[in-house]
Amino acid sequence: MSADVAGTVDTTGFDVDVDLVVVGGGPVGLYAAYYAGFRGMSVAVVDALDHLGGQTAAMYPEKQVFDVAGYAAVKGQHLVDALVEQAESAKPHYVLGEQVVDLVTGPDHALLTTAAGTVLRGRAVLLAAGIGSFAPRPLPVGTEYVSRGVVHFVPRPSDYAGGDVVVVGGGDSAVDWATTLEPVARSVALVHRRDAFRAHEASVARLRSSTVEVLTPYEVAEVHGDDVVTGVSLAHESGTVVRRDADVVVAALGFKADLGPLKRWGVDLDRRQVAVDRAQRTSLPRVFAAGDCCGHPDKVTLISVGFGEAATAVNHAAPLVHEGAAVTPGHSSDDQH
Repeated sequence: MSADVAGTVDTTGFDVDVDLVVVGGGPVGLYAAYYAGFRGMSVAVVDALDHLGGQTAAMYPEKQVFDVAGYAAVKGQHLVDALVEQAESAKPHYVLGEQVVDLVTGPDHALLTTAAGTVLRGRAVLLAAGIGSFAPRPLPVGTEYVSRGVVHFVPRPSDYAGGDVVVVGGGDSAVDWATTLEPVARSVALVHRRDAFRAHEASVARLRSSTVEVLTPYEVAEVHGDDVVTGVSLAHESGTVVRRDADVVVAALGFKADLGPLKRWGVDLDRRQVAVDRAQRTSLPRVFAAGDCCGHPDKVTLISVGFGEAATAVNHAAPLVHEGAAVTPGHSSDDQH
């Protein structure tokens, strides 16, 4: 964790007693920390990663985010930095680099224990763990070139300035990385096995209007190289094979996500997500959830939706934390003098 992040930091293990424990230090968790402070709560944030920002900071720091109110577009790391600054007002305790492995709820509090032995006591808990632990889905070929030209993330697009880049995939990450690298690289080709893309319509429209070479329906048949990648062979569904030069192959095929120990805590799941009600309550007393880790069949998975869920959860946790507290905080304009 960088030294300029405010709050109390301890990565060696300590006991913490706060009103709200937030599990997850990504954008939704950081906003929850801020909002808990706004509601007068003391708050701790615990994350298995050794830095704040979650998946956004780890994998997409330079990628543009388009669904946050107030920004036409904002880079992932800039958004995280702004959320960390916003959360400073809550003076959160940060417990980083430690995975929560146990959660036990009682009549007036919950106890969380990390793999390092840190015990956190909270009057309420908010699960904001994103997709949990994640591992990238590999290319079917070329795994021997991982870290030698085959990559799964693009944390610094400038690393590929002047190079030939082949991006593989049809989701948001693939499309966004292709358009982000377009003005930096010498050439960018996007390879997808279908003509249709899973990415957001606006992102696909930007792709179509760019100079990125879109190759569909193709799959990577072979990765060529010696010590490093030099090119790829792409197979069309008709059987035609074409060759493209490449200095880097970005395999953006999605992730295998795992909620990890959370599945052992007795919380009800809806498919692979934590089940919640309209107040973001889980099946465990005093435990709420927000963001990508929770859901229902009609949910739209956006950062902006996660922010709203975090505020909903914190407001409904307020009466549990402070007896007599209202769910709705009210507005300054409500005061009549």
